[in-house]
Amino acid sequence: MTLPHRTLGRTGERVSAIGLGGFHLGKPELPEPESIRIIRAAIDNGINFLDNCWDYNGGQSEIRTGKALRDGYRRRAFLMTKIDGRSKAGAARQIDESLRRLETDHVDLLQFHEVIHATDPGRIFAPGGAIEAAIEARQAGKLRYIGFTGHKSPVIHLKMLDTAASHQFRFDTVQMPLNVMDAHYDSFEQRVLPVLVRDEIGVLGMKPMGDHAILESRTVSAVECLHYAMNLPTSVVITGCDSMQVLDQALSAARRFRPMGSGDVQALLAKTARAAQRGAYELYKTTHNFDSTITNPHWLE
Repeated sequence: MTLPHRTLGRTGERVSAIGLGGFHLGKPELPEPESIRIIRAAIDNGINFLDNCWDYNGGQSEIRTGKALRDGYRRRAFLMTKIDGRSKAGAARQIDESLRRLETDHVDLLQFHEVIHATDPGRIFAPGGAIEAAIEARQAGKLRYIGFTGHKSPVIHLKMLDTAASHQFRFDTVQMPLNVMDAHYDSFEQRVLPVLVRDEIGVLGMKPMGDHAILESRTVSAVECLHYAMNLPTSVVITGCDSMQVLDQALSAARRFRPMGSGDVQALLAKTARAAQRGAYELYKTTHNFDSTITNPHWLE
């Protein structure tokens, strides 16, 4: 069975319905050779969308990915990374650092990372802001498409989209949590997803298992989590894989996916409704546990 691919918004790019998360690949407890093996196995099995970020594991996630993309693998990948810088100078520096680590002259997609602060949209689009660096980098051939990501609040996502529109700019992609718990609480699916579909912006779903927390609720399985997210109008569902076993599970889920009927969707949501109350299993929304720029504010400079 082949791995399904989907169109990335209005870009026309074809990307794998499942994307390989970058954070887990640079964790110290995962040996570098195994990380490289996972990346190459993912590509060999049809995953072409690779997620990453300038700040993941002190740069190790990008460094390992760069090594994995040697020997012809780079041309088979749709490579994305993210930056934290909110000023033009800071963003430009981080873009160049990411390119060096990734051992490439360009990324296919650059995203502004952790748009979780109410001030982020204004800072990015201010005169001398990060959007200027991204546009100049695109003009220079260092990147092809521009998006943003965040896990905190649908309101902040909508503010970012509105701020972009007020500057006559439209993002190519937006990344956000989409899962069986989000549907019930402060929901990106309910509030942001329809806007992206309307405007033909590529939808990147992340945290399909809530960084494992949803599995700890014992309400749904990993495969059900992946299938729920894939059943939404997502271009890519990004999932972390820190072992070959987890990668194989993601590949199998993607190959076996079939569009779900409304009854199946409602059954999953019924199973998770009580556990999802007050964001108990979505700590990235309700706490600072996942907010790396809170503890490292200098990354935003």
